[in-house]
Amino acid sequence: MAKQNLDNIDVSEYPYINKGLEGIVAFSTTKSFIDGQKGELIYAGYNIDTLAENATFEEVCFLLWNDRLPKQDELDDLNKRMIGQRKLPEPVLNYIQSTDKNAEPMAVLRTAVSMLADFEDSSNNTDAAVAMTAQMPIIIAAFARAREGKDILDPLDNGTTAFNFLYMLNGEKPGKEAEKTMDLCLILHAEHGMNASTFTGRAICSTQSDMFSAVTGAIGALKGPLHGGANTAVMNMLLELEEDPDTADPVEFTKKKLANKEKIMGFGHRVYKTFDPRARLLRGMSESLSEETGHEELYEWSEAILKTMKDEKNIDPNVDFFSATVYYSIGIKPDLFTCIFAMSRVSGWTAHYIEQDENNRLVRPRALYIGEKNLDWTPIEKR
Repeated sequence: MAKQNLDNIDVSEYPYINKGLEGIVAFSTTKSFIDGQKGELIYAGYNIDTLAENATFEEVCFLLWNDRLPKQDELDDLNKRMIGQRKLPEPVLNYIQSTDKNAEPMAVLRTAVSMLADFEDSSNNTDAAVAMTAQMPIIIAAFARAREGKDILDPLDNGTTAFNFLYMLNGEKPGKEAEKTMDLCLILHAEHGMNASTFTGRAICSTQSDMFSAVTGAIGALKGPLHGGANTAVMNMLLELEEDPDTADPVEFTKKKLANKEKIMGFGHRVYKTFDPRARLLRGMSESLSEETGHEELYEWSEAILKTMKDEKNIDPNVDFFSATVYYSIGIKPDLFTCIFAMSRVSGWTAHYIEQDENNRLVRPRALYIGEKNLDWTPIEKR
């Protein structure tokens, strides 16, 4: 591959070249606002702390899709519609049952969501958003059970998204605290500015492609470890320590990784310059859950790693750091963590699709060509 060199390139026509589009404003939105200096996150006008304390995931979905909170009858109607959309089309269910049981869960989710487009006959964006938000948890729970040789359970015809998901995943109805924890996790991951997956979804929407294509593309972007896979990496790091808990020293463990120039996943953020507000909320959940489930050492190691990273690098944790121990403590396998992220973030992706579609312009940035030009042709026998 040719080395990229800008030395002899006239860049006067491109004064705003930014690697990774850092600092570039591509869209306006009412869906969320992040103040990286204050560590503040807003969903459609509401602070994440307010929503975490008061809202349900279904209320947050309505808020993101409509830019306002629902009235009681509107929330009742949304709950009824989401419950009514839980059943998967038979070909999608057959795919989940027949695909390779060692497949990566995010790859299965991406394929199954793409298949859903074949069975959605509504051109209404909100209907499609409701269908995907209702069905993605079913896909994840169904594959989690199928790969372990367990029967796939039928979805319940009542209960919240969080309640039904935990029931279908674990084969028993969850208690109130487990449901509340799952619901809060869904709220905290629902929306977060113009991240890579949201940008991908909006770019696909801008071509006037359908919502299922946009969400499938967003899942593909989220699948990457630099975006959605970090909490799995965090959990795997903690499990490294758990392999030998008698001699585990999280401080020395972290310092050694830093000395070896290894990245400590779950720390730092492109936007936040202080403690991620979602991480702050998850931190408290992590502590209480670890005590309840006998995983105290995971929380203690997390705190030790957090302090070491602050002392050594002055870096704060992001949402992935404590979400790892929260998910693990409620019985979710590490390789499903990014899928949980997706089943929440679909609410934000679809909200951005609706917003883009209402005031669309094709996303068409330019690229600076830095290769050779007008080369002479060399016959194949002389190359």
